[in-house]
Amino acid sequence: MHDQLPKKPSSCCCAASRDGKLEEKSLPEETAASVEAVEDKPSSHTSYSADFKITLTDRAAKKESIRIEGGRFLMGTNDPEAFEADGGGPVREVQVNSFYLDACTVTNAEFAQFVRETGYRTEAERFGWSFVFHLFVSPQTATQVRTVVQQTPWWWVVEGADWAHPEGPDSNIKDRSDHPVLHISWNDANAYCRWAGKRLPTEAEWEYAARGGLIQKKYPWGDTLRPDGQHYCNIWQGVFPTKNNAADGYAGTAPSQSFPPNAYGLYNMSGNVWEWCVDSYVTDHEKATATDTELSPNEERKVLKGGSYLCHRSYCNRYRVAARIPNTPDTSTGHIGFRCAADV
Repeated sequence: MHDQLPKKPSSCCCAASRDGKLEEKSLPEETAASVEAVEDKPSSHTSYSADFKITLTDRAAKKESIRIEGGRFLMGTNDPEAFEADGGGPVREVQVNSFYLDACTVTNAEFAQFVRETGYRTEAERFGWSFVFHLFVSPQTATQVRTVVQQTPWWWVVEGADWAHPEGPDSNIKDRSDHPVLHISWNDANAYCRWAGKRLPTEAEWEYAARGGLIQKKYPWGDTLRPDGQHYCNIWQGVFPTKNNAADGYAGTAPSQSFPPNAYGLYNMSGNVWEWCVDSYVTDHEKATATDTELSPNEERKVLKGGSYLCHRSYCNRYRVAARIPNTPDTSTGHIGFRCAADV
């Protein structure tokens, strides 16, 4: 599918996008098929498995929110390992007011309650498809896949993939109730936040909280990826994108409350799933406010932070605290989730 990895990935290498270019899937053991257009049409796919029944009687009591005391901090990075095109630098001083941030990302169980109470259908369900990492697609579903992302062909367009069927129509989340919900667009995340009486965090809030009071460290716990040889986050180990030896215990997502929390009590601020922020994505931080107002709906991108279980140092070491990527508000993939914030 690919012989070499690009030496300098673009700022969008870590995630597929609905406005990106697709191409015909081509695998050595298959006969090439005609490229089929992906239509923006409603899906007849059921919302979630009838076997998945988890009741959350008090959603507020089931999710711990951490009060983060405001202050000034050094946001961004001048780290030579960072990707300049991502706009992670330069380091600048930013003021953040006090706010609440959920200790964990929103789980499948929590999102299922939201769907039961509101009847909400995610954008992946309405489009009828979402992006799935190639190694997670079953052989049966793989025969139906016709298109992949042009520059990152490990992302497959899978019809029937959505939050309740993360790897396609023949998958489910029955054993993943405490894992982060996936295939959630920025628009979906905002809908959930409104229902929960919360909101998405700003990028500054997210990074301030992720740092846990540390100053200009790479990770939420310091500068060493594996202190004393221990895994502190869920990322890729092995040869990306063909072999993940899952040395950290997970080939895909880990439960939302996994690995040691940072000093503020927040889990998985590095790795596991990318997390939406409310901000529009800009790279010129001095002109951020002006640029935000100049974006048209077709140009708009939103910020994602934290990296995911697919990040690997050889290709996308964006599990660093200051790392960021953009994506369109309607995009959903098998490694994007979110957590909620709230005002004090």
